Amino acid sequence: MRALLLTALAAAAPAAAQEARFADFRYEGRSIEREVPKTGEYRNPILSGYYPDPSITRVGEDYYLVLSSFTHYPGLPIFKSRDLVNWTQIGNAIDRPGQLDTSGLAVSRGVFAPDISFHDGTFYIVNTCVDCKGNFVITAKDPAGPWSDPIWLPFEGIDPSIYWEGDRAWIVNNRAPNEPPRYDGHRAIWIQEFDWRAGKMVGPSTQLVNGGVDLSKKPVWIEGPHIFKKDGWYYMTAAEGGTSVNHSQVVLRSRSLTGPFVPWERNPILTQRDLNPARPNPITSAGHAKLVQTASGDWWATFLATRPYEGDFYNIGRETFLLPVTWKDGWPVILDPGKPIPHVAAKPRLPAGPAPKLPTSGDFAYVDDFAGPKLGMQWIGVRTPKSNFWRLDKGDLVLKGGAALGDQKGVPAFLGRRQQHHIAAATTTVSFVPAKDGDRAGLAAMQSDQSNLFFGLTRLAGKPVIALYTRDKGEEVLVASAPVDPRTPVTLTIRANGGAMAFDYAAGGTKRTLKDDLDARFLSTNRAGGFVGTVVGPFAYTG
Repeated sequence: MRALLLTALAAAAPAAAQEARFADFRYEGRSIEREVPKTGEYRNPILSGYYPDPSITRVGEDYYLVLSSFTHYPGLPIFKSRDLVNWTQIGNAIDRPGQLDTSGLAVSRGVFAPDISFHDGTFYIVNTCVDCKGNFVITAKDPAGPWSDPIWLPFEGIDPSIYWEGDRAWIVNNRAPNEPPRYDGHRAIWIQEFDWRAGKMVGPSTQLVNGGVDLSKKPVWIEGPHIFKKDGWYYMTAAEGGTSVNHSQVVLRSRSLTGPFVPWERNPILTQRDLNPARPNPITSAGHAKLVQTASGDWWATFLATRPYEGDFYNIGRETFLLPVTWKDGWPVILDPGKPIPHVAAKPRLPAGPAPKLPTSGDFAYVDDFAGPKLGMQWIGVRTPKSNFWRLDKGDLVLKGGAALGDQKGVPAFLGRRQQHHIAAATTTVSFVPAKDGDRAGLAAMQSDQSNLFFGLTRLAGKPVIALYTRDKGEEVLVASAPVDPRTPVTLTIRANGGAMAFDYAAGGTKRTLKDDLDARFLSTNRAGGFVGTVVGPFAYTG
């Protein structure tokens, strides 16, 4: 009788089956490392979770950060701070579908390594869209937006940044060397003048660095270059060694903007590759730094690094860290050789900025009840949407349509938030009646199109169930399922603990665990590949 009733309910309400309603989204997380900052100290990372490739600039007393977002949309998140420690997201530079089209691109393609700068009342972001149209610049009077449509720039390579001197600008970036590559990862750094008024490149391109600080040692992936001038010297900092455990930051200098640039004999100025990998609570893969000077003359560096829960496994992506810069014999040093990046350190000598309403560092929790008129800027989907698959309605997030998880050609009806802690829980309450086998709504945890999971309501063999599916670079696998009555809302919780996950659900006043201790290392960068972190949130699919 109950089965007949449920079948009749699904048949009588096809409209309900096309929509999934999510009443809220709750997140809580804590760090594995337990150091507590004392008075006058801050905690690293300053941006927890998938916030890689930080580029920083100062305008007066304000500091701004922009981060990579690859094919997540909206993209290029922008943060603001007064003290380099407390950061508040103020916008996304890519927030209109017409700005960039990432259709069909894998999750770890799209927009890599943006650089932000300010000149003559205007903010500039120069960036690369990998497998898209290449390099571009966008501008805004207000860093919170709106940002302009891209002006595409005709040069090869990635990781451009702008160097300003007076009223002139140059773009420095990673390009192919001016010779046949000698080995895999052999790249070079080039510079060319940028006519910022006309939005075009002018004059000759000049190769500044071939390969890295010592070509004879076959350095790989010299990238992320930034140039600044101090005491008559042009300094170039760049990442070297690839973005994994051999990552580092190096520095070179020249009396002329077009070189020759000479590397410091004591490079690198930041790395963790020489430390014991078995040390407790390691911070690894440090590099891709950019330096900034405070109004009082102090120097600081933002950079990316990772916090593995074991070996080289981390599910939460590459994060943004902060360290002071010291000057030794005319050279900047972020961290002396052999020293580990500290989890807590002394704050910059700056007036304390306002604490953000939504923390970005340390242990924290938040609730989004979808009660406002707009979706929070922290929510991201996958690839540029061709049509709107979501809406806010009477305090619910409503999802409709979209591609299946794993379908790189489409845009899934998925909106997620970054998993920002190894120990975390994400919870939502969903109302959904699956009309046919395969319809589903619940929580997805996504590292890529090939590495993801779904936990929620679906229908199997004509019966509504709670199900857990995983995809580990192959076909989707049903891990566990249990019957459920979909006529009442179901609360779903994913609990993460390092490389393990557990899955709880509550319906009709009863709470159960569908699966405990799932090996979730397939959601790590080590297994999944790519450059992002796990994103968790509501997902719906109706076939």
